[in-house]
Amino acid sequence: MRLDDTARAFLDGHQVGHLATSDAGGAPHVVPVCYARIGDRLYFVADDKPKRHGPRALKRLANIAVNPRVALVVDDYDAAWRHLAYLLVHADAAAIDEPLEYDAALAALRARYAPYRAMPLAIDTHPMVRLQPRRWHLWMPHADTA
Repeated sequence: MRLDDTARAFLDGHQVGHLATSDAGGAPHVVPVCYARIGDRLYFVADDKPKRHGPRALKRLANIAVNPRVALVVDDYDAAWRHLAYLLVHADAAAIDEPLEYDAALAALRARYAPYRAMPLAIDTHPMVRLQPRRWHLWMPHADTA
C-alpha cells in the first residue's frame, strides 16, 4: 500500500515511533524505535544502544519471526490538546538479508540519526527490519492551514 504525501511528510517530520509486535500467543510488546523511510517502506535496525542480551536477542525481533504483522504509531501530543495528531501504520515486517537493501536502509538511518554514524552496524551483527505498510490511518483534526 502506498502512503500519501501528507503521511510521508508526517513520518519524515518525526524522530520516534512506537512499534507494536506480538508473540505467537498474541501477547503484545510495544517499544520506541528510530526509523527511516525509503519510498513507502520503513526501516529500523537493532543497534548498539545498551541491551540486556545484545541486538539479536531482542523481543521485537523474536516476535516478528513468529508473527510478522506489526503496527507503528508516530504521534504528536499537546497537553492542551490543541495539536494532537497520529499516524498508525499496519505493516508486514521482515528482516533484511540482502546487502544492497541493508546498506541503503543503514544510509537512510545514518542520515536521520547522528549516533548511528559512529556505530559499526553491519548486516551480520545488527539485524535490519523492513516495514511494508498494508494500511494506514493519519489523524490530524487540527492541521495548520496556510
